[in-house]
Amino acid sequence: MEVLSFLIDLFLHLDEHLNEVIQNYGAWTYGLLFLIIFLETGLVVTPFLPGDSLLFAAGTFAALGSLNVAFLWVLLFAAAVLGDTANYWIGHKVGLRIFDTTHPLLKRVLKREYLERTQAFYARHGGKTIVLARFVPIVRTFAPFVAGVGTMSYGRFISYNVLGGFLWTALFIFGGFFFGNIPFVKENFEFVILAIIFISVVPMIVEFVRGWSQKRQASSTAV
Repeated sequence: MEVLSFLIDLFLHLDEHLNEVIQNYGAWTYGLLFLIIFLETGLVVTPFLPGDSLLFAAGTFAALGSLNVAFLWVLLFAAAVLGDTANYWIGHKVGLRIFDTTHPLLKRVLKREYLERTQAFYARHGGKTIVLARFVPIVRTFAPFVAGVGTMSYGRFISYNVLGGFLWTALFIFGGFFFGNIPFVKENFEFVILAIIFISVVPMIVEFVRGWSQKRQASSTAV
C-alpha cells in the first residue's frame, strides 16, 4: 500500500517532484529523465513508471527555461528508442519463460493479463502496434517484448520503433512546452495529468471490452 500511495502521489504531483529534482540536481535531471524513460520502455518489470505525464511535465519546465527543450527531446527520444530495443532483445533471448517466475514481487508485475492484452493488440494492429503502443501505458512496455518473442525481424521492428519513439516524445514534450504553462493548465495540473492517463488507457479499455464481448458471443454460440 505504501508503494501504491507513493506512485499515486508521484503521478498527481509530478510537477512538484520534478521541480524539486531540477532545483536539487540541476543538469543531472537530464540523466534521471533518460533513465526513467529508458526503464519504462525497456524493462517488462517497470510498466508502472511515468511515461506520458513525465514527458509532458518535462516539456512544461523546458518552457520555463529550467531545461533545454531541444536537448531534452533528443535525449528522451534516444531513451525511448534504446529502451524498446533493449526490451525487444530481452524478449528475443528470454522469451515467455520470464512469466514462469516464482519470485513474489516479479509475479505481481509480470501479469499474464498484461501479456494477453498486448497480444490482442498485436492481433488487431500487426506491426503498427509498436507505434500505437507508445501511447498506451503497460502495452507500451510489453509490446517490444512480445515483438522480440514473436517472428518480427529486428530490421522491421527498428523502423516502427524509431517512428513511434519520435511521435511519442515529440507530442508530449512539445505539448508540455507549448501548453503546459497556460494558466488553466498550471492551476489544474493534477487534472491534466489524470486526463492524459485516462486518454492513454482508453484504447486498452476498448480492447478489453471487445475481447470480453467476443468471448461472450463465442460462449453463447457454443451453448
